[in-house]
Amino acid sequence: MDLQRIAVIGSGALGTYYGARLAAAGHEVHFLMRRDYHAVKSAGLNITSPEGDLKLSHPNIYKTSAEIGPADWIICALKSTSIDEAQNLLAPCMAENTRILVLMNGLGLEERFAGWFGAQRIFGGMAFTCINRGKPGHTHHLAYGPITIGHFQDDKAELAKAIGLWSQSKVTIFESPCLLQSRWEKLGWNIPFSGLAVAAGGITTDRIMQDAGLNSAAHALMAEVLTAGNADLEHHSQKTRIDRGVLIDLFFKSTSTMGAYKPSTMIDFVEGRAMEIEAIFGEPLRRAQSLGVPVPQLTLLTTLLRALNHGR
Repeated sequence: MDLQRIAVIGSGALGTYYGARLAAAGHEVHFLMRRDYHAVKSAGLNITSPEGDLKLSHPNIYKTSAEIGPADWIICALKSTSIDEAQNLLAPCMAENTRILVLMNGLGLEERFAGWFGAQRIFGGMAFTCINRGKPGHTHHLAYGPITIGHFQDDKAELAKAIGLWSQSKVTIFESPCLLQSRWEKLGWNIPFSGLAVAAGGITTDRIMQDAGLNSAAHALMAEVLTAGNADLEHHSQKTRIDRGVLIDLFFKSTSTMGAYKPSTMIDFVEGRAMEIEAIFGEPLRRAQSLGVPVPQLTLLTTLLRALNHGR
């Protein structure tokens, strides 16, 4: 494995956890930090995890990306609410051969990065994990943790480079031969469980599983989302399709083992922060409507979430 110089832009729960795992694997990792800068400067970065706790006593942390400078890889783990800041945040870390892993929730994000920096260097990452931030400088990895990675242009040779980056880490990596399909599959879980957790007033996933009405609504939403995903795959001339029945069974089985999990969108809601509505809900809805796919449940949910997000 060739050790790489990595810039983590967006050092929240995902960025700190996966960046720390890459640092533990020997890579030179540099974190752009805001809220936690002073806490990490004084007491290090602390990770609790079923994969083994981890402490970086003196991580490389910075207040500006210009201080980080050029990197081999950029892991962009910003909230999608900060997408308009992303270009300026990443630009100082770009060099001729820099590659970017977009480790963010939502649809249509890689297209933005490709427009700014070129399509060949863009990858998408879907983290299937339960991770929350604790007090400043502390990240709690609760369960799961694999990342599915795809290349924006579905280039197999480029994808192999992205997979190799993680080869000595404790993170399980799955290859996606079709990034668009993987994005829709992740939305198949995120939209019903994150959306209903907010719409029901700020509840955990176990309550959605246990309540007959909410459970039924989650099934209906998931079916709509995956149907829209297959229509979008056809629209983009992709040969692959999502097996809706298999994936729905898998998602509900895995969610039943999570316990009282708090999706990040729900945490943003209860803590009064702006939620990632447009990337996670709005863009899938727009694509479904443009393709003529009926999505009444998604339409209603997105309308409610936009109203709850107004003014944040």
